[in-house]
Amino acid sequence: MSFKQKKFSQVLNKYQYNFHTGDIIAGEIFSREQKGYLVDIGNQTAGYLPLEEVSLPEAESTVLKAYEIREFFILAYNVESRQLVLSVKRLTYIRAWERLKQLKQENISINAYVQGVNKGGLLVEIEGIQGFIPNSHLCYTPSKNSLVKTNILCKFLVANEQNNKLILSNRCAIVEKIMDNNNIKVGSIVKAKVIKTTSFGIFFDVYTIPALLHKSEIQTQHLEGNNNVVTTGTTCPVTIIHLDPGQGRISVSIKPHSKS
Repeated sequence: MSFKQKKFSQVLNKYQYNFHTGDIIAGEIFSREQKGYLVDIGNQTAGYLPLEEVSLPEAESTVLKAYEIREFFILAYNVESRQLVLSVKRLTYIRAWERLKQLKQENISINAYVQGVNKGGLLVEIEGIQGFIPNSHLCYTPSKNSLVKTNILCKFLVANEQNNKLILSNRCAIVEKIMDNNNIKVGSIVKAKVIKTTSFGIFFDVYTIPALLHKSEIQTQHLEGNNNVVTTGTTCPVTIIHLDPGQGRISVSIKPHSKS
């Protein structure tokens, strides 16, 4: 036993302090083993950090150096070896969630790294935690696959550590950004391209946001007189009648609206 370990053990015994599962403690890595690391935590027996407890699966690999002092999470106690089983991964996970919940509370936009796509949306990663952006909260893009391995601006919709559920919105972040940077407001007139027609209205591309022109905002005579308005790919001026950064929505009209 090193002098450091012995001295610290005496302090622990004096105050009858015991380490517990769930504690966060400081320790010094002093040996690399075949399947993990030995860590000097000041106890009579060195703590053990398994390789699988070094880094989160979604995060970059954590490189540990000999004689590096850092914090560890006490994962369990191995009765057979009489060693505390330590984790860096669990501590990283806890602190990542603390940051994510704080960012959500402050309503801050953040860049998420796009790892992949599925039918429902994008698989992304922030702070080593995997998240999801549903299709309904994506900005207009001809191909979702083109976003893989890029960063995408997002707002938090759900950040639930207990269920390990992180759901984000690209649209909410972009609507807020264009309101701030492009001076877009209710009453603004912009030129927008038709991207989709439906039974309930037409969707225009307004700064990559699919903006809805509801059928109630379409004049019958306008449609009859100009069929190009409802043709995908054509462009025409539209008036912004509703902006909702909280839901990532924009509504537009081609009817003349009086200024308030």
